[in-house]
Amino acid sequence: MSLNKTIVSMLKKKKLKLAIAESCTGGLLSSAITSVNGSSKVFSMGLVTYSNQAKINILKVSSQVIKKYGAVSVQCCLAMINNLSKISKSRVCVSITGIAGPKGGSKEKPVGLVFIGIKVGKKIIINKSNFKNKGRIFIQKSTVRKALRLIENALQDLRGKTI
Repeated sequence: MSLNKTIVSMLKKKKLKLAIAESCTGGLLSSAITSVNGSSKVFSMGLVTYSNQAKINILKVSSQVIKKYGAVSVQCCLAMINNLSKISKSRVCVSITGIAGPKGGSKEKPVGLVFIGIKVGKKIIINKSNFKNKGRIFIQKSTVRKALRLIENALQDLRGKTI
C-alpha cells in the first residue's frame, strides 16, 4: 500500500481529521492525500498559502514573525501549524514552508531548505530538511515524500493513545 493510502487508512481507523497548509509545495501534499478513495472522511482542508500576504491574512501568521525570521523559518512553520489547528479544528495538522527554487535562496537559506510541521493533538514536531538544489519539482516531490513519512510516523506514535 502506498504511503498516502496508509495514512488515510490510519486516519480512518483513529477517526482523525487532517488539515494541511502548504507554501512551496503548492498543494501537492493535499493532492496526494485527496487522490486516495475515501479521503473525504478524513481530510478537512488544504490551504495553499504561497505568499506572505496569504500566510498573514488566512493563517494569521504575525507579520512581525515574517519580518524578523522570514517566511522560511521554524517560527513561521510553527505559527502556520498552530493557527491552522485553530482554524480547521483538525487533530492532525501539517504545515510546509520552504524554498523550491531555482532562485530565491541565500547562503543562510539555500534553495531546497524546507520546514515541515506536524501537529497531532498537542504534540508538535518541526522538521528541517535541505533537499539541495536539484530542481524545483525534485524539491517539491521530496518535500511531499518527507511529509508523508513524518505524518505516518506521528500517527504510529499514537499506538492506541487518544488525543
